[in-house]
Amino acid sequence: MTDTLFRPLSMRETDVPNRIMVSPMCQYSSTDGVANDWHLVHLGSRAVGGAGIVMTEATAVSPEGRISPHDLGIWRDDHVESLERVTSFVESMGSVPAIQLAHAGRKASKSRPWEGSIPVSPADGGWTTVAPSAIPWPYEDEPPELRELTTDDIDGIIEAFRAAAVRALDAGFEIAEVHAAHGYLLHEFLSPVTNRREDDYGGSFENRTRLVREVTAAVRDVWPDDKPVFVRISATDWLDDRDSWDLEQSVRLADDLDSLGVDLVDVSAGGIHPDQQIPNTGPGYQVPYAEVIGDETDVRVGAVGGIRTARHADEIVGNGRADLAIVGREHLRDPYFALHAAEDLDADAEWPPQYNRAVPRR
Repeated sequence: MTDTLFRPLSMRETDVPNRIMVSPMCQYSSTDGVANDWHLVHLGSRAVGGAGIVMTEATAVSPEGRISPHDLGIWRDDHVESLERVTSFVESMGSVPAIQLAHAGRKASKSRPWEGSIPVSPADGGWTTVAPSAIPWPYEDEPPELRELTTDDIDGIIEAFRAAAVRALDAGFEIAEVHAAHGYLLHEFLSPVTNRREDDYGGSFENRTRLVREVTAAVRDVWPDDKPVFVRISATDWLDDRDSWDLEQSVRLADDLDSLGVDLVDVSAGGIHPDQQIPNTGPGYQVPYAEVIGDETDVRVGAVGGIRTARHADEIVGNGRADLAIVGREHLRDPYFALHAAEDLDADAEWPPQYNRAVPRR
């Protein structure tokens, strides 16, 4: 069998032991943004399980940038110490620790999914949300109070991402990812569905992509030259019946990001509006978007979406459809997905010595 999935990947001076990345997945288990034992065990167990890159959930660069009051944060210096516990352990297991820097925009101030994902009022610990334009998420119930961002606010958000990147470096992360997907703030600027501004941040493609480029440049500016920066995008809004963000624009943006020093574009899709029409949700349903962006630009790409088996992940990488297989829900079902993938593909993978007695004999 091929061992393509287990061929190392080098980006700048960072060596990733294989092509499997743990997708950012919110855990909604933090208090005041602080990482705790849940985050240490959740992320640490995926490193024990052999993933090449272990990435945090969307980690808020400001308090109002959280999706819920229980999200991980990196807007204060005292968030660094708790995250350092995570990076130290992940690195000790041979995996590369990565962090996704995020701002939820108009999709902020919600309850946790198992509590209904409904708006949380300020009286109950919520806050006023912000967005490029005063267009709230179309909740069935009354949405949180929303404020349209001023240009001064936008400058503050750029600086929040920059400061968060500095703290992430202090915490020991090797890769920083800018979250510009899934209907959160940076994606809201990209999409005409949510961006109706008439200033330098709205209207044309250049204006709508300006904030993503400025945030990315700010993160790249403080992130060391020998360490990679990723950007996650939604390749399409899945709203073909209206003026929206689409794959053609994503290719153009990926080219721009490449010129800014981005090392990999993490290609997802959707999230800007509940009316989205997903063509299918079968295995690898978002992989074709990554493949197009990879073919039409020079930037590396990561593919996500319904990657459930070792052979599928290996096919994606082995056939050049993406440089990384980004695995989400399957890592929730099986923290040791990468080690089990190595067994399935008859590839070499180093089990922790504490588990050697369970390693299959060939």
